[in-house]
Amino acid sequence: MDLNQLLKRLWTDYTEQNPHAKKVYDLFVSEGNQVVDDHIAFRTFNDPRVNIDVLAGIFRKYGYKEKNSYDFQEKHLFAKHYEHPDGKYPRIFISELILEEFSDELKLLAEKQVDRIPSHILQSEELLFSGIAWKPIRYDIYNKFLKESEYAAWLYSNGFRVNHFAISINELDTFEDIHAVNKYLKDQGFLLNDSGGEVKGSPEVLLEQSSIRAGKQKVDFEEGQYEVPTCYYEFTKRYKDQDESFYSGFIAKSADKIFESTDNYDLELYT
Repeated sequence: MDLNQLLKRLWTDYTEQNPHAKKVYDLFVSEGNQVVDDHIAFRTFNDPRVNIDVLAGIFRKYGYKEKNSYDFQEKHLFAKHYEHPDGKYPRIFISELILEEFSDELKLLAEKQVDRIPSHILQSEELLFSGIAWKPIRYDIYNKFLKESEYAAWLYSNGFRVNHFAISINELDTFEDIHAVNKYLKDQGFLLNDSGGEVKGSPEVLLEQSSIRAGKQKVDFEEGQYEVPTCYYEFTKRYKDQDESFYSGFIAKSADKIFESTDNYDLELYT
């Protein structure tokens, strides 16, 4: 598998699980745009068997280099982003839950899930699209995770797959700015993540971001089928710095609110 095949497979898995995201993509294309990915994001635990460095190692084989790291103290997360020397490839953003900052019960539950991942998955690129590699899953355990961390509950019920793709607004031909993108999405019936405002960031910090709320899907738990949040789509606008280069990193304060796109809201979305 080469890098293009890897990225295509990630996209296929993402859109099959999240048809509402494919609808967004198709809408932008129908308006005459070529959709370019700004970044692709993943979630994981900081367990040494599946932590950031493990997932990033897959991308390093294809030439990606670490660029920056980020702390999210309120959500007990740490993240890094990676870039490819060939600018045509999207950035990779990987976050991990810091298990030591939660209860002993949550930490033990997370470690038990990783214990159940087959070794052949842990040792291959399949980890990136393995989904719920610790099946079967239980709804009571999902709720235990949810009580302490939405992030942990999402990871338990979605597993290893892309958490979100992000479209580069800079590359869109028919939308002038992020406000035009947001209005278009709302007019098409999509609900935006308005935590901290619909637009996170500003031209002053050289990055603006927005996102739609995650869709929901029925997942098979041992107790039966229950709806849980899936993945979302993000939109980014980057601005030039004093050197006339486009800012390439991320703003922790903004990303902190973007994480909330998968919060378990009592809303029927994209059904």
